[in-house]
Amino acid sequence: MNQKLANALGLYMEGIRDGRVREAVEKYTGDRYTQHSTGVRDGVEGFVEFFEPFVERNPKRDIRVVRSIVDGPNVFVQVFQDINDGEAKWVTTDLFDTDDADKIVEHWDVIAAFEGVSTVNGNTQIDGPTDVVDEAKTEANKALVTAFVDDVLVNHRSQNIADYVGEEYIQHNPQVPNGRRAFEEFMDGPGADMIYRDVFKIIGQGNFVMVYSQVFLGAEMATFDLFRVADDKIVEHWDNMEPIPDGPQPNGGKF
Repeated sequence: MNQKLANALGLYMEGIRDGRVREAVEKYTGDRYTQHSTGVRDGVEGFVEFFEPFVERNPKRDIRVVRSIVDGPNVFVQVFQDINDGEAKWVTTDLFDTDDADKIVEHWDVIAAFEGVSTVNGNTQIDGPTDVVDEAKTEANKALVTAFVDDVLVNHRSQNIADYVGEEYIQHNPQVPNGRRAFEEFMDGPGADMIYRDVFKIIGQGNFVMVYSQVFLGAEMATFDLFRVADDKIVEHWDNMEPIPDGPQPNGGKF
């Protein structure tokens, strides 16, 4: 396994799932740990003061990493969490930056409730293919998604969707049906009010490309979009959105 990914998984699984909070954060982070998670201070002590009480409050923590991407110094993971036998279920999307020793030095995340199959498309927020394939096409797939984001999501040229998106587009956003036509209708309807204010980061590995953005959709949202590409078309989409909190935060904020 790639060492960057191994360190990110170690922090997640050993620190949060297994409850070895201090041991994990000291083991897997570098000289600094800059934090963008809501309510969590920077550094080792910020991680410990947030997650040690979390572990005590929530003795049953079923945490599963569903998908991952490694691109240069960046690691992305999509995670399902079942807390206390269903008391809470979350989808968490996390982006990590690493140093030259592959240790984690910065972290961004978005957390949303897991809605199961109570969606308009019949898919959950996490099901679908998980394997990274076509690694030789990483840069081409990133370029395709980058162009799509600029043309369609930022500039709202919905008439160009077919240039990027496959006809049988599979959708995991709970509010949008499957199919390219349904996505076109969404972008001409409710999606017309969706404003991508800032595209912060795009990373990819093989058939998966992740985009982290600030989006206005009735409120300011931190948003991860994850796309799967096949045969030079975007064929599947997952997303995760969290309101950006008002007021001062104990760290630098979501971005």
